[in-house]
Amino acid sequence: MFRLDGKTALVTGAGFGMGAGIARALARQGARIIVNDIDPARADAMAQELAQNGHTAIGIPFDVTDMAAVRTAKAEIAAQFGTVDILVNNAGNAGAGRFAQMKFADMTPEDWEPFIAVNLTGVLNCTNVFLPDMCQRKWGRIITISSDAGRIALPIGVSVYGAAKAGAAHMMRHVAVEVAEHGVTANAIALGHMNTIGEPFASQIIPTIPMGRLGTPEDAAAAVVFLSSDEAGWVTAATIPVNGGGPAI
Repeated sequence: MFRLDGKTALVTGAGFGMGAGIARALARQGARIIVNDIDPARADAMAQELAQNGHTAIGIPFDVTDMAAVRTAKAEIAAQFGTVDILVNNAGNAGAGRFAQMKFADMTPEDWEPFIAVNLTGVLNCTNVFLPDMCQRKWGRIITISSDAGRIALPIGVSVYGAAKAGAAHMMRHVAVEVAEHGVTANAIALGHMNTIGEPFASQIIPTIPMGRLGTPEDAAAAVVFLSSDEAGWVTAATIPVNGGGPAI
C-alpha cells in the first residue's frame, strides 16, 4: 500500500526540517522528488542526499512567493521530469526571514506581509501553476501543510501566521470541490507543535500535549504519504490534524 512508483512529487521548502522529512518519505515510497528551497545550497544538498540513497531527485531553488519564478520552475521541471503529480505546499513560517512572534496590535503591514506571502500567496502560486496539468491527466494530489494555529486561537503572538494558514487550508477545500471530477484531491494537514521549536518554549508546551512529545518530520511525512497515495483517492477537502492529541476544537 501507499506506493508512489512512477509519480513525481514537488515539495516546497524541502531543504531542511519538515520538508526534508516529507521528501525522504515520498522518495522511500518510490516517487521522484523535486526538492525546492529558497536557498540553492539547501535544495541541492537535500537532492544529493536522496540520490546517494538510491532515489531519483533534483534540486530546483525558487521563491514560492514569486509567481514568475514558479512558472520558470515549472518549465525546468518539465524539461527534466515532465509534469508534477504530487504538490506538497510545505514552504512556510516567515519565509526566508525570522519568525517574530508579536501581538497583532503591535504589528505593522511590514511585519505581517512575510507571513501572508509565504503561507498563503506561495500556496496560491504553486497550486495555480501545477493544478491544470493534474486536471488534464485526471490524477493529482495537492497537500498543503497548515497548522493548529489556523484552526484555533493561540495566545502566543501568531495571529497573522494563523490567519494565513487558515486561508490556505480553506482554499484547499474550495479547490478540492472544483477539481474532484478530474480525479485530483486537495487536502491540508494541520500540524501541532513540532520539534523545530526551541527552549524554553518546548519545555513549557510539551506538558500540554496529550502524547507527551513534540511532533517530528516523520509524523508529518506519514500523513503526506497517505494523502499522496491511490489509497487516499476518496479523501479530499479535508484538514487533518497531526498534533499528538493537541487541541481538538
